[in-house]
Amino acid sequence: MTAVFVLSNSPTPLYVLWQEDIGFSRGTLTVIFACYILGLLGSLLVSGVVSDRLGRKPVLLPALGLALAACLIFATAESVTALIIARFFTGLAVGAAVSAGMAAVTDVAAATGTADGAGGAGASRARLGALLASCAMVLGAGLGPLLSGVLSETLSAPIVPVFAVEAVALATAVVVVLRLPIGRPAGPRRGPWLRPPRAPRENRTELALGIAVFGPGITATSFVLSLGPSLLSGLLHSDSRALAGGMAFLMFLVATAAQFLVRRLRPHAILLAGAASTLAGAAALVWAVCASSVAALLAAAALAGAGQGMGQLGGLSLLNSTVPRARLAEANAALNVGGYLPAGTLPVAAGYLSDATGLTAGATTFAGVLAALALAGGLVVLGRRARAGQRT
Repeated sequence: MTAVFVLSNSPTPLYVLWQEDIGFSRGTLTVIFACYILGLLGSLLVSGVVSDRLGRKPVLLPALGLALAACLIFATAESVTALIIARFFTGLAVGAAVSAGMAAVTDVAAATGTADGAGGAGASRARLGALLASCAMVLGAGLGPLLSGVLSETLSAPIVPVFAVEAVALATAVVVVLRLPIGRPAGPRRGPWLRPPRAPRENRTELALGIAVFGPGITATSFVLSLGPSLLSGLLHSDSRALAGGMAFLMFLVATAAQFLVRRLRPHAILLAGAASTLAGAAALVWAVCASSVAALLAAAALAGAGQGMGQLGGLSLLNSTVPRARLAEANAALNVGGYLPAGTLPVAAGYLSDATGLTAGATTFAGVLAALALAGGLVVLGRRARAGQRT
């Protein structure tokens, strides 16, 4: 999980170098990012179902092969087309990781609990699996831009070393997956293999609650990853690639820390905290662009990370505690489809709006839409918790 997500965000500080060498606009930059989302969503259409039917390894091993191919293409890219292909392959690998990979972490946690005689602590093991899977994702997502940002400031030709290091990490992940102590789940064998992922009918409310908060949170972090370096250079007059990588690392470090801080809360409380953090992050983004403040932009990134982290943990916790293990990978895929759809479309729209009207107008408009989505998600969770309290 960590190795795949290191790859997912490693290109972020390097886009400035590719823009100088190849030459493309901010709108094209967000299209490259959107191709990553397209690959991810395409992967989610099949990886969850296949994982639940055939097992986690038959999904994860090809995904790691695609990730290694993406490293090679990134390291040798000389055109926008090459970057698009590499990002598309990365998206395919990430889609497998967030469905089959997260389910594999939960399976290992459950298997370890059974081996240790902890069969009566099923709910606790499920929440532990959700926490570990979610933290692995955000930790890798933060380490990637930190690695590439630091190397791009210290080396004259950083692109090949960045992806060579990442290829080594992915190779170790292949060894780990081959040794996973899990078998084939007893998932359903009927129905199409290629379909929009979904949760069982009785668990769709939990899925909707997770999407309502996770979607705005990951949209906020996607904006920072795709347009954060442009904001630093074009609006805040900072060309430091280490700062761009450090900002992304800070965002996901806060996401990891936030999950550990709230891990003992009930899932609905975690979701409410995530919605509030994303809303505060939108306000900080407006402050950053209006005041040309790097500190405010860093605060916006940190709040976005906390919003994604808590939205992701709350959603995964609801699914892990209610969805049968044989449908869990598909339910995880459905949660991520709901989150990545706005994460893929809204930053692209903000990028082209910024090209047409300027970074200030584009970022401010994006922040307004994001605030509305976060507020709506928080109100949905609050309303659901109030109804549950009335029934109790």
